[in-house]
Amino acid sequence: MVNYIWVGMTIIGIVFAMVNGTISEVNEAVFNGAKEAVTLCIGLISILVFWLGMMRIAEDSGLLSKLTGLFRPLIVRLFPEVPPNHPAMGYILSNMIANMFGLGNAATPLGIKAMEQLKKLNGNKDNASRSMITFLAMNTASITIIPTTVIAIRMNYHSDSPTEIVGPTLVVTILSAIAAIIIDRYFHSRRRRKGRD
Repeated sequence: MVNYIWVGMTIIGIVFAMVNGTISEVNEAVFNGAKEAVTLCIGLISILVFWLGMMRIAEDSGLLSKLTGLFRPLIVRLFPEVPPNHPAMGYILSNMIANMFGLGNAATPLGIKAMEQLKKLNGNKDNASRSMITFLAMNTASITIIPTTVIAIRMNYHSDSPTEIVGPTLVVTILSAIAAIIIDRYFHSRRRRKGRD
């Protein structure tokens, strides 16, 4: 469906440009956009490679396992249906830590693995389990200590202070994570009251 929307918007834009006689501006915008996209991607690669390397160092030094141990009691309470030593728990914790460092590209495969494990725990049913819903909410509103991708974009566009986003991002993501947990728990309790759990 989304593909049809994009194609429709593109066709409408081209037809509108032809009617208004601004097709040359559209061509220029297309080529400039493509050039900027490549430049942005190359700029992001360097930052992401740096932080992925830092994550690997943290993993090899044992810092990652210490962080995982630090957050494990909280995660066990958020996901009571998941056994503490189940592989899903490890993937959930790794996903959250990767998101904390703003490494969405590294967090995504971990999140997919966590969902696969949670689906197995749910008996491979098509309906999402309570844990799957909670994980989706937590992953979407994840706490971010260092927003690496945003910093990389700001550096790429020559921001005077690319790291000034760190404080506001931390506050906002903490608030969004708290809101996600509250909303998740509210709807879960409402489903239980209706006997739909």
